[in-house]
Amino acid sequence: MSRVPTSPATRALGYAVASGLALLVACAGPAVDADRSATAAATAARGLSSYTTVHLAVDTAALTPNERRMLPLLIAAARTQDTIFWQQAYGSRDSLLATVSDSSIRRFIELNYGPWDRLDDNAPFVAEVGARPPGANLYPHDMTREAFEAALAAATPAHADSLKSLYTLVRRGDGGALVAVPYHVAFAAQNRVAAAKLREAAAFADDAGLKRYLTLRADALLTDQYQASDLAWMDMKSNTIDVVIGPIETYEDGLFGYKAANEAYVLIKDKAWSQRLSRYTAMLPALQRGIPVDAAYKRERPGTDSDLNAYDAIYYAGQANSGAKTIAINLPNDEEVQLKKGTRRLQLKNVIRAKFDRILMPIAGELLDADQLAFLTFDAFFENTMFHEVAHGLGIKNTLDGKGTVRTALKEQAGALEEGKADILGLYMVQSLNRQGELPGEDIRANYVSFLASLFRSMRFGGGDAHGRANIAAFNFLQEAGAFTRDAATGKYRVDIPTFEAGMNALSAKILTLQGNGDLEGVRKYQEQYGTISAATQQDLDRLASKSIPVDIIFDQGP
Repeated sequence: MSRVPTSPATRALGYAVASGLALLVACAGPAVDADRSATAAATAARGLSSYTTVHLAVDTAALTPNERRMLPLLIAAARTQDTIFWQQAYGSRDSLLATVSDSSIRRFIELNYGPWDRLDDNAPFVAEVGARPPGANLYPHDMTREAFEAALAAATPAHADSLKSLYTLVRRGDGGALVAVPYHVAFAAQNRVAAAKLREAAAFADDAGLKRYLTLRADALLTDQYQASDLAWMDMKSNTIDVVIGPIETYEDGLFGYKAANEAYVLIKDKAWSQRLSRYTAMLPALQRGIPVDAAYKRERPGTDSDLNAYDAIYYAGQANSGAKTIAINLPNDEEVQLKKGTRRLQLKNVIRAKFDRILMPIAGELLDADQLAFLTFDAFFENTMFHEVAHGLGIKNTLDGKGTVRTALKEQAGALEEGKADILGLYMVQSLNRQGELPGEDIRANYVSFLASLFRSMRFGGGDAHGRANIAAFNFLQEAGAFTRDAATGKYRVDIPTFEAGMNALSAKILTLQGNGDLEGVRKYQEQYGTISAATQQDLDRLASKSIPVDIIFDQGP
């Protein structure tokens, strides 16, 4: 599949037509019903054409026999996260699919884990479904923010904590009162299977650290107590096989950003690449001190027990496999673990390469000035991606007023702003290391040009995706700052090197100040000002559609 969808506005019209047709069914009968189905099928087919399929081929020849035995067990554990994520994102997968016979619609539902297009601001593509609830299926669909906050105010501290917990569903109990259902209860059957598979894999683990982590992660899935396994994950250093599994990111919760959603990755470490990257983590404290922001917003000391490694991905499941696919990971998200141990940054090398070849290069060829194309390199794109993940460890995790974490203070805005911070501070880190001679032979212009091309790539994910929202805002901020220009005659973009650096510094300071102040209203205003794709920019994105450049990738994966 290589054809790209039309613009969001055009696609929204298609959805509106489908919804309008639904209103006429009662009086128009089978003919309109057939038209409605045809419209939905055409919409799903256009959505599927947003993606191109990539085979996750990985060389396992260097693995030990025991490591090869572990892989199918870890993939089996990962598959359980698909079932859990379906419940968190929508509800019953089988009930939804039972209402659909068209193969394109069914495939698009499976890809999106529901009837809403994740690359088009969650627009519905199944007739009569309606808008996606902002809290997905993590809260009652009829619950408002005000009702939830009122329930918190009236609750005991313990009940309030359970309602806000990362690891609970909010449901209605007796009399309609809001109650918290722990994940290990709601998803007990799936987690028992996952835990059993992790323990089976642990029995084959040659690496002691991996064996301990898998055992503790199995326990965590059954108790919702994840910190011990997060610490064990940070402690293991010599493993070749890795698995990330459980409720992790909070992007699915568009109401408050309180609830983590389940996902999984099965990975093989590229030890040669990882050794090349390992030296950068020791530089984090010095890089933190140099961030272009007032001292109060960089007072925390990042952990230096972090790992910076390259991996090849074998399997994605759950949230990780929905919509746009991530190319790098920075975990754990637990702020206490981050400050104590740092984080692990996982660069998914085979996925990065696929997106560079299939998507970024064609985008650049269409939208960048020809004389700047020479600066677009895989190494620069890899560096920007790598230091994006490292930059999650920089900045500030707790608000200056001492009232809690940035993530809690910024609620539903936290995820997108954090991704924006990591983007721009990652670029700052590349520039700093370049000037220190730590990236020999690299030209900072390559990183700036690759960054601009990648903004276009990520903006196409739309406002329904945290990375998409972050990149839309960054693009508009930097364009306003004069970091790049657009030739009206050719529609081509050029990076202005001196101005780009100034814009980068200004955006870094803006985001870090909002985070440190825990300024939720300020973030909302920032997104309101910069978070919308302009008509002119949309025309340029539509040119990419006309050239059949895919928006993202689908994986051909599994044993």
